[in-house]
Amino acid sequence: MLTRFAPSPTGYLHLGHAYSALTAFDMALAKGGGFILRIEDIDHTRCRPPYEWAIYEDLAWLGLEWPTPVLRQSEHLPDYAVALERLRSMGVLYADHKTRKGEAEAALSAPQGESVTNSADANPAWRLSLEAARDVLGSRYDTLSFMEKGEVRKTDPAINGDVILGRKDIGVAYHLCVVIDDARQGISHVVRGHDLYDATHTQVLLQALLDLPTPAYHHHALLLDAEGRRLAKRKGSKSLRDYREEGLSPSDIKARLAAMAKG
Repeated sequence: MLTRFAPSPTGYLHLGHAYSALTAFDMALAKGGGFILRIEDIDHTRCRPPYEWAIYEDLAWLGLEWPTPVLRQSEHLPDYAVALERLRSMGVLYADHKTRKGEAEAALSAPQGESVTNSADANPAWRLSLEAARDVLGSRYDTLSFMEKGEVRKTDPAINGDVILGRKDIGVAYHLCVVIDDARQGISHVVRGHDLYDATHTQVLLQALLDLPTPAYHHHALLLDAEGRRLAKRKGSKSLRDYREEGLSPSDIKARLAAMAKG
């Protein structure tokens, strides 16, 4: 068994991150397997070096260990570009010239049920065409599946629609990078929060199109704050660094995580 924790350095880690990392680490440890850390820093508009350094410090403080050097996605952009071009050559991508602002404005102004388009630009986004993917895979498209906590789950890529794989701003999108890196690093079990469960359907489809292996998946429950909201960096959830500065120990954090997971 080989698991991984793959945070994006867009803020400081909070208790939800700690729970996910420890779940992946402990699962591998219990099976005599391995655990790796990956830094998913493709989004240069939001990722910052201080947050990356803090990830290493926080995880080491919790007692986690991982092999080095750590894979940083920003150092492998050419690999993702090659995969994107391969999908384009297969005919399963189409250009989307709409900007996010244009999409929002068009949606508000268009008559109900009427499709909208925005003026083209020279740098489109690239979307995965489910219709074209079905044509390429044939009958295999309808039989795609993955293992989730020991049970076979049928894949339904339509859950996410025609997702963007080539972003206008940073060139490549999460779904494509993650399947390439999970295969590259030999990840056998993807352990992550249940908020990413739907993403698995798209990623299994990409694995099939790119002839990549499909790992087993374990989507754990999300930790909630006192108001019942999911912990999130953008919502200002208290960081591990905050707890450290208050004098809490790794044992204190693990005890708090165990209590939150139960309740």
